[in-house]
Amino acid sequence: MYVAPRPLLADDPLYAIRLACAVTLALLLAMWLNSPMPMLMPAMTLGLIAGIRQRFSAKKAFGGPLAMIFIISFYAALVALTRPMPGVLLVVILASCVFAYFIILRSGSPTGMLLLMGAVLMSVMGMHSLTIMFVMRDAFIEACLGALIIIPLLYWLLPPHNNTPFIEVYEPDQRGEHALRALIRGLVLMLLIFWLYTVVDSSNIMLAMAGVFVLVFPTRERQFAEAWERTFATFVGGGMALLILAVFYYAAHISILFLLLFLVALFLGNKMLHGRYPPMVYQFALSVTIALVVGALSSKAPLGYTGMRIFLTLAGALTAAVLTSFLERLLITEKH
Repeated sequence: MYVAPRPLLADDPLYAIRLACAVTLALLLAMWLNSPMPMLMPAMTLGLIAGIRQRFSAKKAFGGPLAMIFIISFYAALVALTRPMPGVLLVVILASCVFAYFIILRSGSPTGMLLLMGAVLMSVMGMHSLTIMFVMRDAFIEACLGALIIIPLLYWLLPPHNNTPFIEVYEPDQRGEHALRALIRGLVLMLLIFWLYTVVDSSNIMLAMAGVFVLVFPTRERQFAEAWERTFATFVGGGMALLILAVFYYAAHISILFLLLFLVALFLGNKMLHGRYPPMVYQFALSVTIALVVGALSSKAPLGYTGMRIFLTLAGALTAAVLTSFLERLLITEKH
């Protein structure tokens, strides 16, 4: 699947500052609106603005949030319609996952990722409670609308140096057997989703989301690399979150919290430009930091909350990578 290359300082010297401002403004807006899930707006804004390279991209800034609003609303309605018929719901979600992975493998386009996120989030929440699902849907829509305002505003205030349009090159999987590989990925992901349906509650949804992120990559080497990077990023993000919360504990003022979050976002944004690891590691670490800091504000056990996030990421990523690798070795003859 397409992953944005490392941003270049020569192209965009204000990249890290814009990223930090986006995260801070999005959280401020979410709190001002009294959002039921305030971590969604900064996380959504981060995911969109961090992927833009060189000139402002209307496709990502406007098309991304609007597409996400449509997909989340579609799957919320679909789950509400099929929830009284669990067998039908399982078939529909499985078909959606297989189709999304087929798109990714066949074209390399990240469009399938949006479908996977919508299917997993809405179905897991909806199976436990339609009320919670609709709250999450509304929070996603609110987060997308916030990103629609914040991203163009920041690109207007902090424009990049290189104003040349960036051309994204999507590379499809060259190994063939796209339908079978997509089916394998869909079944593995459904195993994780089914575990969330029947055994644990929806608060453990990172188990399935970690699998989603790993399975979008075509080769087993890249899947295991992604599992390691996601887990490492969760450790980094968890450490940053605990550092922010420790300082906030001794200086419990909202302005201190925003300042600390801005500084961490600035640091990790700069690491996306110059760090030794791939830029997605630092982006995901920042996303984890946001989720853990905002989530821990309403939790009495931030350390346990962080540890659980790390465990779920590791378990979901490794389970997805190992099962997919085993099934592909068993069912697919590699061409040499």
